[in-house]
Amino acid sequence: MSKVIVIGGGAAGMMAAITAAKNKHEVILFEKNDKLGKKLYITGKGRCNITNASDMETVAENVVTNRRFLYSAFSNLTNTDVIEFFHELGCKTKVERGNRVFPVSDHSSDVISALARELNRLHVSVRFGMEVKSVIEEGGEFKGVTLANGSKVMADRVIIATGGLSYPSTGSTGDGYRFAKGLGHKVTELNPSLVAIHLKEDYVKSLQGLSLKNIEVKVTAGKPLQEEKAEEEGKKKKKKIKEGKELYSNFGEMLFTHFGVSGPVILSASSLLIPYMHSNELILHLDLKPALSKEQLDARILRDFEEFKNKQFKNALDQLLPQKLIGVIIAVSKISPEKKVNEITREERANLVSLIKDMQFSILRLGGYNEAVITKGGVSIKDVNPSTMESKLVKGVFFAGEVLDLDALTGGYNLQIAWSTAYTAGISV
Repeated sequence: MSKVIVIGGGAAGMMAAITAAKNKHEVILFEKNDKLGKKLYITGKGRCNITNASDMETVAENVVTNRRFLYSAFSNLTNTDVIEFFHELGCKTKVERGNRVFPVSDHSSDVISALARELNRLHVSVRFGMEVKSVIEEGGEFKGVTLANGSKVMADRVIIATGGLSYPSTGSTGDGYRFAKGLGHKVTELNPSLVAIHLKEDYVKSLQGLSLKNIEVKVTAGKPLQEEKAEEEGKKKKKKIKEGKELYSNFGEMLFTHFGVSGPVILSASSLLIPYMHSNELILHLDLKPALSKEQLDARILRDFEEFKNKQFKNALDQLLPQKLIGVIIAVSKISPEKKVNEITREERANLVSLIKDMQFSILRLGGYNEAVITKGGVSIKDVNPSTMESKLVKGVFFAGEVLDLDALTGGYNLQIAWSTAYTAGISV
């Protein structure tokens, strides 16, 4: 029986510890917080989107960074395996729109409790309030860890599952990156990902709280940024892209906030826009009626105008748009709100149709780590064995979860990465 240390009591850390313990290892889990799963507790708005029930090919397609690295891990532990695992632990699940899997109770605490019970059953030694300061390596082999109190704990293997930098209040402060660098690993450029998007237009404040469903969002490249501006922002020069190039397109739901937009289609957009933020201005396009062509929308507006022909323009859009959006659409359309609808010209109506089909906003910036669901970037996968999650540089060191340079879109895919990589590390120690 070998002695295994797991650093981090989040999703990946708990799964890695459980798997290693099931494989008859003596496991010690160090968690610097006073409880397990602090970040897991707030995922999915406190409901915990455990995984995605689509076929594994679709799951892989939703991985943004280093998809091929995950083939072994995904075959070792599939989404079906994850669902079955939680069912065996007494945590029943349900599948919602977009194949997102949640606990039946809608409480992330039930997911954490199930994992904690299993750790206890398997006699994993969970040590709270114990911060690991460094990983001890001698002659290319793992030897142990040094704790914040100065004591050393020796062991045969270590699984580093410390998470990233997102939601630092949960303890994600980048410790794993520091450990990896200390062991000679490269850490790729880090950015907050799956975040809200801040917009330049002041009027978005008036739309705060408005939720839109069945809309289409696109992002295109605007004018290239001047070199000085890119350098001012402290970023390496990025390759310019052609103005008008489509960078992202998706259909679904979103939400206006006091500073911009959020919601599933927006969070996924943020993950793909990071490489372009310092090369070009970016434009967000919103199609409020994607099911209708311009001609169909024009016919629909004509019908409404016929019905309300003696009404003022400001009172004639109630059946077409949400109340909160009407004032903004009127202002941007530049059609007088007092104008009678039977006086609106064909040209004005054409402009209204174009606006509803392509409402444009200027992207100011992406949200920071305090609101990021995940961290983009991490320990370079070039020096990690995809079949075992073991370091190619230091024998006995394994990585799992968000600390690695792996990330995916929203929908339960990032937790699937955590479970699969952790399970792979757990069976490989």
